[in-house]
Amino acid sequence: MTRATLDPKQALALSRRVWDESIVPSLHQYIEIPAKSPAFDAEWRAHGHIDRAVTLLHDWCRKRPIEGLRIEVVRLEGRTPVLLLEIPGSSDDTVLLYGHCDKQPEMTGWSEGLAPWTAVRRGDRLYGRGGADDGYSTFAALTAIEALQAQQVPHARCVVLIESCEESGSFDLPAYVDALAGRLGTPDLVVCLDSGCGNYDQLWGTTSLRGILNGVLTVEMLTEGMHSGGAGGIVPSTFRIARQLLSRLEDERTAEILPRDFHVAIPAERVEQARAVAAALGDDVWRKFPFVPGAKAAHTDGAELLLNNTWRPVLEVTGAAGLPAPADAGNVLRPRTVLKLSLRLPPKTDAGQAARRMTEILEADPPHGARVSFDVESASSGWEAPPMSDWLRRSVDRASEACFGEPAMYEGTGGTIPFMSMLGERFPRAQFLITGVLGPGANAHGPNEFLHVPTGIKVTAAVAQVLAEQAQRSSTTLA
Repeated sequence: MTRATLDPKQALALSRRVWDESIVPSLHQYIEIPAKSPAFDAEWRAHGHIDRAVTLLHDWCRKRPIEGLRIEVVRLEGRTPVLLLEIPGSSDDTVLLYGHCDKQPEMTGWSEGLAPWTAVRRGDRLYGRGGADDGYSTFAALTAIEALQAQQVPHARCVVLIESCEESGSFDLPAYVDALAGRLGTPDLVVCLDSGCGNYDQLWGTTSLRGILNGVLTVEMLTEGMHSGGAGGIVPSTFRIARQLLSRLEDERTAEILPRDFHVAIPAERVEQARAVAAALGDDVWRKFPFVPGAKAAHTDGAELLLNNTWRPVLEVTGAAGLPAPADAGNVLRPRTVLKLSLRLPPKTDAGQAARRMTEILEADPPHGARVSFDVESASSGWEAPPMSDWLRRSVDRASEACFGEPAMYEGTGGTIPFMSMLGERFPRAQFLITGVLGPGANAHGPNEFLHVPTGIKVTAAVAQVLAEQAQRSSTTLA
């Protein structure tokens, strides 16, 4: 005998039990696998860490009491694997749940007692690389479905797709989406468990994602370094030339990106959402970051900070070469300066066009005839969610109230999930719920990354409730 609706208290209790007894111990094992994305581990095949992570997830899924569950690790020649889970449903509708299992590199600066490949539980926080971004997603997606089946609540056909190339820009994923098109079907709802939350007090939905353009700027003047006493003032500094080139892109006083090619008009609805989030979070918009004493945020207005982070382009130098450590630096005029550049692109910006334009800007008319090159490493377009249907918005609010005790909140996110842009283009009629556990201090990609375990538990139960209401709506519509 099937039930029409889900009891959220029972779903939350099951989620808590599975997290405590099975998910958290499995995440300990997962965190300890250095499954760096291919962009950060060229020898990923030989090292086998990605395969170990996929195997861990596969073996965990195989033990869950999910009726009809079909599990497969799909491998296309020369590409990172994907984990595909298929669960038949009570209707022809398809819900696609997405996550990834590859990780960012170690990063320096971890606090005493913490390390990227060591899982450490301190209160509600589980520290270590990849637990929150995005190892928990497989466990949460399948547990949400388990919660439905435990109460015999109908659900749509569910497909869980876990890739292992997301942190490298998902360059392997289009081939899998093509190869698996028949099994993925046409999703009516997409649930992405790879995003963030403004606080740990309510369910957060992501309304937009920025794109990203990564590349390496190289400035060369000499074939070898020269004594600065002899060459200084005669040979132009490559560092100074690099500064000049960056000033073509960015006003160094305000951080504004100068060429309008990289800007878009911000929709009025997104401005209003930013204001609502700023009002809800107050100074936590910026206080969540570990500023040194006396340092200040880029703006005093919380809404402007949020729009900077979600709808405006921002440049960062994320790496450098040709610069010796200060202790090793002599009085030498260096022959070259190499900078790794990361330009966050607003939603709706075409990343390919942005890459071509950025290359033109940096390479044109090099100062002093320097040899200048900009080599694009990756370019991913941003994305804006389609308007959320009334049923989904009401469902997300009810799920947030039931699991968190507060209504849901919606905001743009400054990060990039390439799969969302890809899905938005392929399935323009699909609805999207993009959520996650990366809240204040979680610090994905940086030192001391952690997963807030109570939020993982609540997000899991909230997803179960949304899936139940999606199926109920579908059956009502068919009737």
